[in-house]
Amino acid sequence: MGPLSVALRNVVALFGDGVEPYAPTPSDIVYDQPHRRLLRYRRSTPATGDPVLLVPPLAVTISCYDMRPSQSLVRFLLDLGREVYVLDYGEITYADRDLGFEEWVDDIVPTAIEAVSADNEHSPVELIGWSFGGTISVLTAAGHADLPIGSVTAVGTPFDQRRNGQISLARRLGQLTGGREVTLPVRVAGGVPKYGVRAGFRIQSIDRELTKPWYIARNIADTEALARMQSVDRFMDTMPGYPGRFYRQAYRQLIIRNEMFKGTVHLGPHRTIDLAGLTAPTQLIGGTKDALASSASVAAGTGVLTGASEVRFTEVPGSHLGIIAGPTARETTWATIADFLDSVRLSTRTPSPTH
Repeated sequence: MGPLSVALRNVVALFGDGVEPYAPTPSDIVYDQPHRRLLRYRRSTPATGDPVLLVPPLAVTISCYDMRPSQSLVRFLLDLGREVYVLDYGEITYADRDLGFEEWVDDIVPTAIEAVSADNEHSPVELIGWSFGGTISVLTAAGHADLPIGSVTAVGTPFDQRRNGQISLARRLGQLTGGREVTLPVRVAGGVPKYGVRAGFRIQSIDRELTKPWYIARNIADTEALARMQSVDRFMDTMPGYPGRFYRQAYRQLIIRNEMFKGTVHLGPHRTIDLAGLTAPTQLIGGTKDALASSASVAAGTGVLTGASEVRFTEVPGSHLGIIAGPTARETTWATIADFLDSVRLSTRTPSPTH
């Protein structure tokens, strides 16, 4: 098919069903409960190595790890030989306004870790989380030393909000006002509705939105480029909302009070987590163009996780979404994850020296 024919077909597709249909990696349900559906992705060959649990952030769908066949961390991990699982939180509504970090850190994620371990002959579980998914993974591992966790990988997860660009400005404003300009509207609304989340993400990507017409015109005969663009549009168009309590905690404790950097996170009057309690090998990955979690804010975690047997930091090129699902993620972020998981596997197999 010639370039003109491809271009004409793409024009029709852009105004129709899209240039490429969404084709998620096949999976099976391990269990299905409100805000905690656990999926196991299908393998055609026996797995090798410890299982992986992908922990998504709130306010996005699990497609962040499985955007399209060529942009799928899920498929990459399956190709490495791993058994791969993901938690799906589903829709968040006003009825969920009282859900906070505790539900994820003390219930949803620990339950999933134990289920994944039991499903794999009680093997340790490798946690991988992007954005708030990394925050939840770190807090879960730090708050539950008894869980069978083999390692933690946090991608685009900030620790020091003072070094976090645009977020640091919001932090300074919140310190002056007590954060009421954010927490009161969120309390009244019961959270951040999905339409607000979607609009906010597009505002964060305003350059992309403004230049999209030119991008389409320049790539009208490039089906692959248009498919990548539409996968991001589809991702943003399906974002769910934030529960009110979770969002208020994130703003007060993590942004204004910078508790992830201070090393002790106060989730409530009766729940405090010391990040030094995380003992598993840990990998932190930051993006050079990440507007929501600057590379410096992510790297700060190396000085916070003092109880971990190992802490690595790697900087990779890309934006917040790009580092986990962009066209170069395979050669950068995913390759870094693969190297880390290999090193964890080798270290667990290497016998300790005798004296």
